[in-house]
Amino acid sequence: MSDHDISFVRTEMAQAEPAPRNQVGLAGWARRNLFSTPLNTVMTAVALIAIAWFVPRMLNWLLFDAVWSGENRTACLTVEQGGQLPAGWSGACWPFVISRFGYFMFGRYPIDERWRVILCGLIFVALLVPLLIPRVPFKRLNAILFFGVFPFVAFFLLVGGAFGLRYVETSLWGGLMVTLVLSYVGIVVSLPLGILLALGRRSRMPIVKLLSVIFIETVRGVPLVTVLFMAAFMLPLFVPPGMTFDKLLRALVGVSLFASAYMAEVIRGGLQAIPRGQYEGADSLGLGYWQKMGLIVMPQALKLVIPGIVNSFISLFKDTTLVLIISMFDLLGVVKQSISGDPTWATPQTAKTGYIFAALIFWVFCFGMSRYSQYMERRLDTGYRR
Repeated sequence: MSDHDISFVRTEMAQAEPAPRNQVGLAGWARRNLFSTPLNTVMTAVALIAIAWFVPRMLNWLLFDAVWSGENRTACLTVEQGGQLPAGWSGACWPFVISRFGYFMFGRYPIDERWRVILCGLIFVALLVPLLIPRVPFKRLNAILFFGVFPFVAFFLLVGGAFGLRYVETSLWGGLMVTLVLSYVGIVVSLPLGILLALGRRSRMPIVKLLSVIFIETVRGVPLVTVLFMAAFMLPLFVPPGMTFDKLLRALVGVSLFASAYMAEVIRGGLQAIPRGQYEGADSLGLGYWQKMGLIVMPQALKLVIPGIVNSFISLFKDTTLVLIISMFDLLGVVKQSISGDPTWATPQTAKTGYIFAALIFWVFCFGMSRYSQYMERRLDTGYRR
């Protein structure tokens, strides 16, 4: 090689060039996700036009043209136009929500005893938040307190009749309180029961497998309304005379069993996705059935079906509104009752505002569960990275 050729050989590494501006940052994200193809471009344009048409009107009704103070329906009736009153409807009637807020949260629970519900809620949050944060220590103790101790504490706080607390019958419960109670019990019961049913359906013991299949397919073959109706009105016909069950307890049993059947199928899908080599590897180590499932198979299966599990939890949370069929009033039930049974706030805007308030509460809880599940998916997705 001559000196002339060597003069064209680089002796130092070239300096890194910055990425093109249209490939990074907000412009790069928009290029990849919103304008990557002609179809995506058209859909993005249509979506932006729809947002530009809908969002200002929604904000005007919810905030800018809304009524924020008042004592009765006259505050939300009309806005003055051309010197005539009434002449046109106002925006959202938030004084109605403010005046009925306690009823929306607690139902007909005695006002002087609502501190018990608030205390129960604070304990719930204090135990749940550390359980959801991965790096907080004492997870086992926290789980024992949340799943094993808290239900009994909540029972004595909410029902009373002991430790000097006034007894409050469940027929007075209502609002968001009933929604959260049904959801909590349904979630806590359906997950372990769903795991057992999924294992039973995959069992090699014919009787266990047959019973699991019959239960799962029977419950999944009927709507939740039917299950609640059976639990509320038909169950007393099959018990000895004089024996009664609390209506809330019947609803809890019906919701929990219904959710367990669907949870079993979600978990069974995760079990089928585990490679057979994992089972064989656990057998080669001499692990027993429950050790194999608890230490090797089930942790991997649950990690795979986190979206399905959370989807079942969200569906359960929303399905609690169906308890209205058995004369129990959850959040949506008390909102509907307040709208139809209170002439003090009888305006068209009252109904819309009440239902939007209920929808917002449901959205906050469901969106929170969805976002947390996505966080857990990213955190646990270690065995499938490339």
